[in-house]
Amino acid sequence: MARINTNVPSVIAQANLARNQSELSVRLERLSTGLRINRGKDDPAGLIISERIRSDLQGVDQGIKNSTRASSMISTTEGALAEVNDLLNSIRSLIVQSANTGAASQAERDANQLQIDSAIDSITRISNTATFGGLKLLNGTLDYNLSGVDPSAITKVQVNNASFLNAASLQVDVDVVTSAQNGSLFYNGATTPPGVTLSALTLEIAGPDGVETISIQSGVSLNNIVQGVNNVTSLTGIQAELINGNVNSGIAFKSVAYGTNSFVSVKRLGAPATGNSWQAYKFIDTAPYPGSAPFGWAALITAGTLVTADRDIGRDVAALVNGNLATGNGLRLKVNSPALGLDMVLSAATATNPGGAVSTFHITGGGALYQLGPDVTALQQANFGIQSVSATKLGGTLTGSTVEFLNSLKTGASNSINASVQRQNFKPSSDILQTAIDEVTVLRGRLGAFERNVLDTNTRSLQAQFENLTASNSVLRDADFSAETSQLTRAQILASAGTSVLTLANQQSQQVLQLLG
Repeated sequence: MARINTNVPSVIAQANLARNQSELSVRLERLSTGLRINRGKDDPAGLIISERIRSDLQGVDQGIKNSTRASSMISTTEGALAEVNDLLNSIRSLIVQSANTGAASQAERDANQLQIDSAIDSITRISNTATFGGLKLLNGTLDYNLSGVDPSAITKVQVNNASFLNAASLQVDVDVVTSAQNGSLFYNGATTPPGVTLSALTLEIAGPDGVETISIQSGVSLNNIVQGVNNVTSLTGIQAELINGNVNSGIAFKSVAYGTNSFVSVKRLGAPATGNSWQAYKFIDTAPYPGSAPFGWAALITAGTLVTADRDIGRDVAALVNGNLATGNGLRLKVNSPALGLDMVLSAATATNPGGAVSTFHITGGGALYQLGPDVTALQQANFGIQSVSATKLGGTLTGSTVEFLNSLKTGASNSINASVQRQNFKPSSDILQTAIDEVTVLRGRLGAFERNVLDTNTRSLQAQFENLTASNSVLRDADFSAETSQLTRAQILASAGTSVLTLANQQSQQVLQLLG
C-alpha cells in the first residue's frame, strides 16, 4: 500500500527513536552524576529506603561527633580533677609532716599551714575556672538539683545520673526493709554482788580501727569498764555503754560504725580454764535488734536469742529505692541503673528502723545530658552528674555513734585542715582530707568509666553502623559504571539505528512519485 498522508513506518521509527534517546539520556545522567537513582521514577521503592538510610547516616554521624565532643569535655574535666588530686595529696604530705611534732617546730607547722591554705584556695579556684566551651565543669553547674531532702532521715545524697523521661522532676522513695546494725556484744551485770567485777581481768578490745587492752581490778563498778573502753574508742572504733544506764543490767559493747565492715571483739586475756566469770553474748541474726530495750537475760538465753560469743559483726542496711533493692554498705545505699544512679547516707535513726515511714525527695533538674544515638529518645541518651569540688563541698565525713558531719575543707571563712594544732588534734584534719581525696578519686573513676564504657563503645558502635549504612546506601543509590557503560553503548547504537530507520521511513513516501510517471 502506498500512502502519503500518513507515514506509519515513520511514526513507529519516531516512537522507538524517542525511547532510545530517553534511555541514552538516563545512562548519560547516571554516568555524569555517579548515581543510579537521580529522581523518584528511577526506583520509587529504592528512593524511599535510600532516603531513610541517608537520614540515619546524618543522625549516626552526629552521634559520633557528640560522643567525641563529650569525650573531650570529660578529658578536660579529668585534667582539672587531677590537679585537685595533686593538691590534696600535697596537703596530706604537709599534715603528716606537721604531725611529727617531736621533730617539727611550731614555726615549721605554721609555714605548712600557709601552704595548706594556699592549696585549699587553689582547689576552689580550679572549681570556679574549669570550663569547656563556656560550660562550667566543676562548680556544681552539672550537678543535680534536689528538693525535699530531710536531713534527719537522709544525711547526704549524691545523684550520679537520673532520667526524667519527659517529666519535670523525678520522685525518689527510700523504704528501709532491713535495719543496719553495728557489731554488738553484751555482758550481764546481774552478778553477785551486782554491777561489779568479780575478779581482776584484762580485756582485749578489738575493732575495725585497731586493738587495745584494758585492765580492771576486782570488785569495781562496771562503769570502770565502760570508761576504759571509751577512753580508747579513737584507737579501736569500739564504744561501750551501760544497758538501760544501769550497772546491774550490764554492758553493751558496740562498734562505732555500722555494716559488715565493722566488728567488735571482746576477749578476756589469761582467763582460767574453769570458773571464768566473764562471758559475753550476742543476738542471733534472726532476732530483732534490741537497741536499748530492757533485757530479760534469763528468758533470752533460754530461748536461744542470746548466744555466747566474743565477736560480732555489723549488718548493712537494705532498702528499696523506687522499688529497686539498693546495695547497702553500713548506713550507705547505692543505686546504679540507667534510670537512676545515686549514693546516699541514711541517718542512724532511719537506717535502724525498717518499720519507719518512707523517705521521699525530688530531683528537680540539673545534670549533664549527652545525646549519644541518632534518635532523640531516652534510650539513646546518657545522664551524668558532676558535683562541685570547691573546698566548701569536699571532705564531709561521718563520725561518732550517730551520724554527724565533720567540717569540709573550708567552712565559712576559715579552713578546716589545721597543721598548727597539737598532735592529738590531727585526726579530724586527716579524716576530712581522706574523705576529700576519696570523693575526687571516685568522681574521676566515674568519669573514666563513663568515657571508656559508654562514650568509647558508643563511638565504635556508631562508626560500624555508619560504615554498614553507607555501604547499604551505596548499593541502592550509586551507579554501577560497568553496567551503565554497557547500557550506554547499547543506547547509542539503538539511537543511531533509529535515526537511520527514520530516514528510510521518510524516504519511502517519495516512492509514490514513480506511480505518477
